[in-house]
Amino acid sequence: MAAGERIQDSLKRQGVRLTRQRRILLDLIDESGEHLDAERLYLLARGKDPKLNRVTVYRTLKMLKAGGLVDELDLMHHAGDQHYYETRRKQEHAHVVCLRCGAVEEYFGPALAEMRRQIEVAFGFEIVMARTEVGGYCGRCQTEMAQEKGKGTKQ
Repeated sequence: MAAGERIQDSLKRQGVRLTRQRRILLDLIDESGEHLDAERLYLLARGKDPKLNRVTVYRTLKMLKAGGLVDELDLMHHAGDQHYYETRRKQEHAHVVCLRCGAVEEYFGPALAEMRRQIEVAFGFEIVMARTEVGGYCGRCQTEMAQEKGKGTKQ
């Protein structure tokens, strides 16, 4: 079942009607391939429905988050206090964030499942959800920083 269908089924179980505007927002979050903040989501949604307003976006995000249908991420606070949204996926993943340019990559791999298993065993803990963020510098930024450092020492 696709994420959109799972979300729609979950909303029905919670007694929440999936309005046209909510559908637009869900589709944008699920299909954009980006980590969208509320303002970017609002601007994209306005392109599909000019009557949609910011209040609808924020209320819908709050409802989807409370219902466990979307995750709110801070992505290492690379953009200050900005928050980003993505639909819950079946497979856990880590967000790898460049602290210089803000590029975000998603890592899917067996190391995450192993870390989860180790935590459960070590603490006797039942993990319901996990978020993993890794901050550092992407290859392009490492190169640029090395070049900037080299320029600074040649005087």
